[in-house]
Amino acid sequence: MALVPTAELVAGAVRRGGAVAAVNVVTLEHAEAICAAAEAAGIGVILQISENAVRYHGGRLEPIAAAGAAVARLAAVPVSLHLDHVTDDTLVARAAEARFSSVMYDAGALPHGENLARTARAARVAHANGLWIEAELGHVGGKPDAPRSAHAAGVRTDPGEAEEYVSRTGVNALAVAVGSRHAMTARTALLDTGLIGRLRDRLDVPLVLHGSSGVPDDQLRAAAEAGIRKVNVGTALGVAMTRSVRAVLAGDETLVDPRTYLAAAREAMSGTVGQLLSVLP
Repeated sequence: MALVPTAELVAGAVRRGGAVAAVNVVTLEHAEAICAAAEAAGIGVILQISENAVRYHGGRLEPIAAAGAAVARLAAVPVSLHLDHVTDDTLVARAAEARFSSVMYDAGALPHGENLARTARAARVAHANGLWIEAELGHVGGKPDAPRSAHAAGVRTDPGEAEEYVSRTGVNALAVAVGSRHAMTARTALLDTGLIGRLRDRLDVPLVLHGSSGVPDDQLRAAAEAGIRKVNVGTALGVAMTRSVRAVLAGDETLVDPRTYLAAAREAMSGTVGQLLSVLP
């Protein structure tokens, strides 16, 4: 199966009224685990490589992107490559050359006016390079130009503000603040599905849920049914991988071959992705 555009997978989710899983890749084992789970389920998936992961790999975008693309091309299901949480404008222009079909531009830490301007500029660059682009918006509280993270506790995206943001930036999808947060290791998030429905009805672009590792299965399904079309997961794989590596090493203090514990970790991550895919409509 050829590497497919992210826009194609998200459009499929829109048509069926469900959501596509977008799962973070840090190492080759992540990509292999994600694609193995997708093949077992017979479901397409998005491989996400974040700017933080690029920084982990010495700031070199191409090697990890090439590895992800190679695994995706060999998968028996549709797989796309997405560059996530980009703050470095130069990465947007480089993404298409590195086999990405989409980017998520993150200007959420900037004052609202600057967020609008920079995201609109990033959207123009992305579209000029044939890229689908996602952004995120929390609720701008306090002073009119004050930044508010979309994933701070209690922050929610206002439908009217989101409509204006999408119109002024020209993005293709919007990640919204509806109760999830990044880096949650416990699945205790409570989502506002009513707000998801209002955002769905107000916006003409697909909605994205970030921080989904902290969301229980029943709420992930409800969120997709309410209008979320792309579900991002990252931390859950870190939990599965680290827990597995610790268990294998604790069981054999003489072990030095990384293939032994990484194989177990890859299998554990694949199980986590498989569970996610079984939940999403």
